Amino acid sequence: MGFTSILFPDSIGAGSISWEPPKPEYFADLNLDQIVRGCTLGREEYHLIPFFYLPLQNGDTVRFRQEVTRDLEENEPLRQSIQAFAQKMQKVRMYRSLAEKLYYKLNKEGWFLEAIDTYCDAVLQLTEELLHLPLSSCGFLAFREYLSHHVQSPSFVALREGVKNLKRALQSIKYCIQINGLRVKVRHYEEETDYSAVIEAIFARFRQEASQDYRVQYHTGVDMNHVEAKIAEGVAQLFPEVFSNLEKYCAENANFLDAKIVAFDREIQFYMAYLEYIAPLKKRGLKFCYPEISSNPEGIYGHEVFDLALAYSLLAEGKTPVCNDFFLQGQERIFLVSGPNQSGKTTFARTFGQLHYLASLGLPVPGSSARLLLPDRIFTHFEREEDITTLRGKLEDDLVRMHVMLTQATSKSVLIINEAFNSTALHDAIFLSTEIMQKILQLGAVCVWVTFVIELAFLDPERIVSLVSTVHPDNPETRTYKILRKAPDGLAFALSLARKYRLTREAIKERIRT
Repeated sequence: MGFTSILFPDSIGAGSISWEPPKPEYFADLNLDQIVRGCTLGREEYHLIPFFYLPLQNGDTVRFRQEVTRDLEENEPLRQSIQAFAQKMQKVRMYRSLAEKLYYKLNKEGWFLEAIDTYCDAVLQLTEELLHLPLSSCGFLAFREYLSHHVQSPSFVALREGVKNLKRALQSIKYCIQINGLRVKVRHYEEETDYSAVIEAIFARFRQEASQDYRVQYHTGVDMNHVEAKIAEGVAQLFPEVFSNLEKYCAENANFLDAKIVAFDREIQFYMAYLEYIAPLKKRGLKFCYPEISSNPEGIYGHEVFDLALAYSLLAEGKTPVCNDFFLQGQERIFLVSGPNQSGKTTFARTFGQLHYLASLGLPVPGSSARLLLPDRIFTHFEREEDITTLRGKLEDDLVRMHVMLTQATSKSVLIINEAFNSTALHDAIFLSTEIMQKILQLGAVCVWVTFVIELAFLDPERIVSLVSTVHPDNPETRTYKILRKAPDGLAFALSLARKYRLTREAIKERIRT
């Protein structure tokens, strides 16, 4: 397989990164924006955010990325090689930028030559290191083969030989400067004594490694002042052939960067950024896995899964999130999550959405093991503040958003609904929720629905799975944040509220007595 991209196994997929995709509407609901912000922080120069906005629709591409990520995660020398390559490519970009911004021609050409020299060194070093590293992913194997052929190509050999010859010629130049008042004269070197070398030799005997350096440190900037520029022009006149070759070389190699290598340098940071983001969580003992990807929702599951954004926010407090399990079997398609407030229901719903989105990017997901659906789209319905510009009430807005979701979703979609119709009366909420649940059942989509309408759990027991956020058996006010498969009863929630507002039998009797 020829190399096209480290993100996409074919040129068609690679072409999709040339445009700016919009941020998915559900990013804020699922806290995916926090995850992407954390991953890309400090890597702004690579413009990685578009990669995180492009969920994949092809299982082969997902597995392609999983293989690449495994290579990076399990091979420390490989990561070090990539980091060293990235640092050199950063220098290449910096030197090219200097060559474009500086004023004096010879100064520009000097930095441009440094850019080419650093680029050639970076490519050769990475090629050499990859040849001696064990690689298993199709992406890295194809890239290694591409590099091996590229460094032997006539164009790269000429580029490398040209910069070596020019630097050798420039370093061999010797000249003298005569300063007489405000006049500076540049002439050929005529074997005069190099007094700087003589002075260093005389004082070498007094040198002590730990002694303080009292020498004045002069500023050595990247740009030339007008005197330095005139001296450089004089040297160029003394050695016209060398500087003519320099000018010609820079002009002929204005576009010296190989497009695929430049794309690799950017794209590989997508993997490196995510692995660096989850590394502190793995050190805390949290598990990540490469999920099996399925086009069929039957049999999807997740073990020891957790909300990645929440886990990262808890790091500063020295805490870790509570992990949960889920699975669907047979005709089951919908998780109905009920239980007391502030008990992890919304966190579980977000976790479910995060898992499917991160899996669709080809990245490892939070959990010890998982089998997940590769959705065509993800939809969320979370509570929104009223928007006065729409002239719609909260209930009407909920219904409009539900209508849009249900008309666009398919049997391959993932739906996350969180506390819908809280603004209406209970009997209206039951009626509306029942109607919408019937539509989702007809679609056959996978859904997580967090609700206080526990009646929904009994509409279709074969396809609707009841999950309940549990409380401590001895103290219903204490949340465990564990989500378990069990029939909803509402008793724990009711008892929790009764105790909170002192409405238990014992509390009421005590108040009457007092």
